[in-house]
Amino acid sequence: MAMGRPKEHNDHTATALLDAAERIVEREGMPALSVRRVANDVGASTRAVYSLFGAKEGLVSALGARAFDLLGEMVSALPSTDDPAADVIQAGLTFCRFALEHPALFQIGVQRTEVDTQTARSFSGSADRALVALRERLGRLQDAGLMGDRTLETATWEFHALCEGLSSMDARCGYRGTEAERLWVDALSALVNGWAASATSGTLLRTSHSH
Repeated sequence: MAMGRPKEHNDHTATALLDAAERIVEREGMPALSVRRVANDVGASTRAVYSLFGAKEGLVSALGARAFDLLGEMVSALPSTDDPAADVIQAGLTFCRFALEHPALFQIGVQRTEVDTQTARSFSGSADRALVALRERLGRLQDAGLMGDRTLETATWEFHALCEGLSSMDARCGYRGTEAERLWVDALSALVNGWAASATSGTLLRTSHSH
């Protein structure tokens, strides 16, 4: 009886194909990505790509999922300390490193550059899972009374928006290394310190503004 291809071989091949797809997008952009190009880059057949991912959209979907799987793993691997504010800032710096080291994954997964709505929806589950570790850190900040009266969802949105914006600026302005980290620490500290300040003055400020 004929035996199917070992799963280990499929996993190895899938990883090699995704590595190639990520390299192509990073160097040449989404228009350069194709099933044939990815197959040729690793010496595989186009049939291998189709059997593992389907068409080009399947490759893009897998790259989007890879982006959030990797980001979630990086944040989850961070140690927790007795300083929840510092731990939140470290999560932001992890986002910084992810975007700098994997610009193609950042563009596809986070910014969804040239990714259609249906394809983006296919890796939304990975995106949700990646937020778990971040929400845990923000939750500790909330438990410490350092988030004002904003909800955890609001804080997550604000934090993610700042990280995405900073990563876009890094890419556009060429910030890297210690220069990028210095700017990130300053911006993230301003956000977290602002949350903490609003814990005591936020209601008063909003009331004054309303008048």
